[in-house]
Amino acid sequence: MSRLIVVSNRVPDVAKGPPPGGLAVALESALELHGGVWMGWSGKSSGAKEPGPLSFHEHGRITFALSDLSRRDLSEYYAGFANSVLWPLCHYRLDLTDYARKDMAGYFRVNRFFAERLRPLVQPDDLIWIHDYHLIPIASELRRLGVENRIGFFMHIPWPPPDVFFTLPVHEAIISGLTAYDVVGFQTGHDVDNFASGLRREGIGGDVGGGWFEAYGRRFRAGAFPISIATRHFADMASEAMNTAAVRRFAESLEGRDLIIGVDRLDYSKGLTHRIDGYEKFLTANPAYHGRTTMLQVTPKSRTEVPGYTAMQREVAERAGHVNGSLGRLDWVPIRYVNRAIAQNVLAGLYRLARVGLITPLRDGMNLVAKEFVAAQDPDDPGVLVLSRFAGAARELDGALLVNPYDIEAVGNAIAQGLSMPREARRERFSPMMKRLLEYDISRWCSDFLAELSG
Repeated sequence: MSRLIVVSNRVPDVAKGPPPGGLAVALESALELHGGVWMGWSGKSSGAKEPGPLSFHEHGRITFALSDLSRRDLSEYYAGFANSVLWPLCHYRLDLTDYARKDMAGYFRVNRFFAERLRPLVQPDDLIWIHDYHLIPIASELRRLGVENRIGFFMHIPWPPPDVFFTLPVHEAIISGLTAYDVVGFQTGHDVDNFASGLRREGIGGDVGGGWFEAYGRRFRAGAFPISIATRHFADMASEAMNTAAVRRFAESLEGRDLIIGVDRLDYSKGLTHRIDGYEKFLTANPAYHGRTTMLQVTPKSRTEVPGYTAMQREVAERAGHVNGSLGRLDWVPIRYVNRAIAQNVLAGLYRLARVGLITPLRDGMNLVAKEFVAAQDPDDPGVLVLSRFAGAARELDGALLVNPYDIEAVGNAIAQGLSMPREARRERFSPMMKRLLEYDISRWCSDFLAELSG
């Protein structure tokens, strides 16, 4: 069996115990099965100095290979090109892209740096799996260094249509970087279509049938591999969490009110102010629900080193404060806004308590919170998922109430529909979604991609 090499921007800290996220758990399990290397940024900066050599940590059959990055690397590669150009571009926010040639050069420089550090670790039969938009050029750099192994790539965020993608001054270098892989995975069929359209529009290749593509003289596969969660584990955790002190205290604090919950990292792609406006619209249109509902919005801070995120945090807090100030009463606060992370087992219990999951990003590659909300529900008395049609999860979770997050009146109406939906109708919507999540969980996603990559 071939060894597996995983490369991601961040690597879980094994010293702190098991990784909390489903993706990290799945990748760690695959690495334990195959044996191999997990390489990436250590999370530390070398400051003004060049980074020292890789640090290695053995954990079972996995070798963690970690590299520091310099202050300049982090500014140009990470905060600059990756998160101030590729992230907004792929989320269709051209107005927020901040392109600078030095950041672009830093992005390609750091990818070359990672490839050069990875090259001595590669054995002839290794499978190499690269993750996400930070590291698109690694395969082409490895090919330049003579690596002929099978290399796969998974894009965790959306892939935009050509008219958006081609606004990037170095779009050809990025798309040619993807063609150096043997397998390119996207979240949805729409993302694959956008990628194929870009190849055709540029006249550099296209779909030749059966999931095969040709470009720049190379033949490779591209397809949709919608990422999932550890469904059974999450469902069990949610059920057990109902007996924890933290969840019981929260349930008591609701005083019988229906809970509407949203959980998102702080980011403009999540549509947080639109969501709060939708809840306000629901309350103004349905005064009978005043004092009978509570919206909990959990939004941990994110990317504080990227300009604009601090202002965004203030804007969301101000919108929540406006609703509470204008509609709240002495005995009722409409919105509880929490700006920090909450332990995963507690979140699972809060999802299970909720009557409505309000997951309305403006654009999202998948959105695993939507899947976690479904998995956490009591099958006998499930809540209702209100989901943006612009989240990748909308392609799978067909029992959700799909909404246009820009249409705040429609969001308000969907909240009202979810709160008033009879139990039998909720069960009918929940069952096929849960069946899908149990059949196609994070382990299945991982094994399907690796089976494709193995050839």
